[in-house]
Amino acid sequence: MARAKEFNEDQVLDKAIEIFWYKGYNGTSAQDLVNHLGLSRSSLYDTFGDKQKLFARALKKYHDENYIKIKEILETATNIKETLSVIFKLAVVESLEDRITKGCFMVNSAVELAMHDADIAKIVNDNRKIMEEVFYTAVKKGQELGQISSKQEARSLARFIFNNYSGIRVLARAGERDKQVYDDILKSIFALF
Repeated sequence: MARAKEFNEDQVLDKAIEIFWYKGYNGTSAQDLVNHLGLSRSSLYDTFGDKQKLFARALKKYHDENYIKIKEILETATNIKETLSVIFKLAVVESLEDRITKGCFMVNSAVELAMHDADIAKIVNDNRKIMEEVFYTAVKKGQELGQISSKQEARSLARFIFNNYSGIRVLARAGERDKQVYDDILKSIFALF
């Protein structure tokens, strides 16, 4: 008779996000996973398959949680431009307060793996499309309410917003700690719409 699992898969995926986010896919060894997740190799591989499958599930979980958070914030917003500004400012605060300058797990994964791993590339590209759609819906609403300029087409502006949001995370990963740098970037971004 098979033994019942003595761990919560969701909690293990959260721990996997932590270590992969910090060390990257290639920097995380099988022993790192065993040590950090608190599972034996057999439990790890029986439950999640190989390291790549565990990474893909962790990245998907990260996407799901972050997408829902931003989507809900924007859907309930009464002032879209102001809310977008708050979202960007929160990204800056997280970046400045992050002791280990880990940036964004999705962006890091895109840079490290998307060119070489079709499964990861799909998750990254799906994330981009979904987040672009969230920003598009918000921009369109903001334009209809007169809160965002209609000089730019909503789709183009959504892509610009997503690209800059990702760029803030890249800057953080590179170790930028000067708040003025971020403030200058945000000022320029929001001056355009």
